[in-house]
Formats: sequence, C-alpha cells, structure tokens
Amino acid sequence: MPQTNAANLSEPSEQVQKNGWHSSEQQNGHQPHRKVFDNDDEFQANGNQDNEMDERNSVRYPDGTVRLRNPNIELMDQDILYHLALGSGSHDLVEMFGDVKFVCMGGTPKRMEQFAYTIMAEIGHKLPCGTTLQDISQFSYRYSMYKVGPVLCISHGMGIPSVGILLHEVIKLMYHAKVRDPVFFRIGTCGGIGYEGGTVIISEEAVDGALRNVLELTVLGKTIQRLAKLDKRLVRELKALSDPEDPYDTVTGKTMCTYDFYEGQGRLDGAFCDFTENDKMEYLEGIHKAGVVNIEMESLAFAALTHHAGIKAAVVCVTLLDRLKGDQVLAPKEVLDEWQQRPTKLVCRYIKKYLQMKGRLSLDGHGSISVKSPRRFKLVQQESETYD
Repeated sequence: MPQTNAANLSEPSEQVQKNGWHSSEQQNGHQPHRKVFDNDDEFQANGNQDNEMDERNSVRYPDGTVRLRNPNIELMDQDILYHLALGSGSHDLVEMFGDVKFVCMGGTPKRMEQFAYTIMAEIGHKLPCGTTLQDISQFSYRYSMYKVGPVLCISHGMGIPSVGILLHEVIKLMYHAKVRDPVFFRIGTCGGIGYEGGTVIISEEAVDGALRNVLELTVLGKTIQRLAKLDKRLVRELKALSDPEDPYDTVTGKTMCTYDFYEGQGRLDGAFCDFTENDKMEYLEGIHKAGVVNIEMESLAFAALTHHAGIKAAVVCVTLLDRLKGDQVLAPKEVLDEWQQRPTKLVCRYIKKYLQMKGRLSLDGHGSISVKSPRRFKLVQQESETYD
C-alpha cells in the first residue's frame, strides 16, 4: 500500500485522492476548504461527493451532531432506549458517550467483546487498575455493548429486524450524547459469490434479493422505500488500507441482503425447497454477472438507516464459502475463527490510522456508567429486564 506522509498531506494530490484520505473544515456556515486531515473530526469528500455531503449535512446540526428526523423525541420527558437498557433521563449520556467517534457492530455478543479487546490493544486504551470491560447493556439481555475510548462495540443480532431495532436506538443515542460526525461499521460474515472462503469484502452498495438498492418497509399500512446507500469514499479509504502482505484478497462490490438464510439465499439444504439445483445456479450466476460479490442478512437495513440519518457507514465482511460451489459451511472452526479476524483487522487499521493522524491513540475518555437519576435508572433497568 502506498505510504502517506506529512509531505503529501499538505495538498489533495492525485495520489492522496486515489487513496481516499481527506478531511475538510467544519462548515459553520462556510464552504469547506480542500485540505487533508486538518482539525476536523470527519474525512470529507470532494468532486462528485459534494452532493452526498450536502445531503448528509441536511440531517446534521452545524456542529456535526446528529439531527433526528423525529420531532416527537424533543417533546418527551425522557427517552428510554429500551433494548439497550439506557435512558436520556436516567443516564448522563453525554458524559458516557460524548467522545464516541466510531460505532462498530457485529452479529454476536462474544464476537463484539473480542473486538472490544482487540481495538483496545490496537489504540493503546488502558483501563484503570482492577477494572475490566463492562457490558453496558447487560440488563437488556438482548444486545451487548462495550465502550473502548472513542469506539463503541455493539452486537446487532441476526437479520434485518434485529439490526433495524438496534440502529433506531443507537442513532438516538448518538443524538442524546451529542456525538459529532460518527462513523458506523458493520463487521460480519457472508457467503461469497465467486469468491473463496476467507476473502474480505467491502460493500460498495447493498441490494435486496431482486437487486433493488432500497429497504422496503410497511409503515401505517403503506409501503415506503429508503435508499440503501453506503459512503463511497469510506469504501475507498478502507480498500486503500488492505495490505499486499495479507494472505487473502480484499475486494469491493455489491452486497445482496436477504430476509432469510435458506430459501431467500437460494440454498438447497433448508427445511423447505421448491426449486432445483439448476434454478439456484441460474440465479446465483445471474446476480454474479450483475456485480453481486456476496450475500448476507443485515447490510440493507444498515445502509438504509445510516444513510437516512446522515451517518457515514461501511460494511466489511469475510466470506465463509463460495456459494457457486455449495451451500454449507464446511471449514474447520479454527479456520473460521481466523477468517473472522480479517475484517476486524481492516477496521482496526482504519480507526488506528485516524486516531494516529489526530494524535489520539491513548485515550481515557468517557464510558463508565453515569447515573443522573437513581430512581429513573432503576426503572429503566426493570423495563429492559422484562421479556415481553
């Protein structure tokens, strides 16, 4: 990978533009200057990315904090983030999460706990003596959440409904905590389309099973569509950090997101199957020709909701098999465990590089539980512990 040094950070040179590492000044009513890595907290785009930035800024406050597209929240006495066991009246969310820059999501609680310890080592974050990482959402019994300095690590469960519920509450958390210009990552696994197991795939865009680049929802009996759009510049920044020494390929392309693991992904090994092997192969080869490189079950909602909120986001997955060659994951557990570290490494490189440029690698930061109202804190715990 080409090295980026202080000399070529003074101007947005052709080489730096190719690698994708840019930022610009906070707007504050002014047009952004074309600088690279100034004192901003966001890499911003230029050229054909201006429209994307204008669209993102329309759902941001001038200081970069998230502007909710729901006027009801401001009128509420308190906002209980039910599935996270947090509340705007019970917890001091600014004190706990105000320094967050990166939100990293993955499927299982164990995987995100492991990611939290990995990123803690990578960025040099040290916990006070005698303490350990705490699952902030432990009383919800639904999602797990760990905070490591400016990095929030959260399990999102499996499928569009689970990640959708989580994103609603995490986006609201960003709002209540007054987080500026957050960057969201989904780190996960997938089935490759024409790519062997162990390949890292960065999603350029998310499509549904009919190759539509939208998330379709039924709201009050009416069908609405939300554009499932990921940040193109973030894709290029991540791809530029792939290492030629890595013993695996890192590629970009379209990601198909389905509502089901079996029939929706054309598998022959589910409890039900009403199509043939030829039908399956015709479909998979067709989507491969259309640019689809992998299939999973969360990217459509992840892309649509982050885009609707004006939040930069990327999806980085590792393939567990090539679906053109089979349906079942047959690799040994130790091999799968190593493969699942690969997208983690790429996201860690991105976060570490960003913090290095900002001189923020060793951070104490916020993050411990900060209670504003003990009575409301207990009520939020009790609400979240129910199993309705």
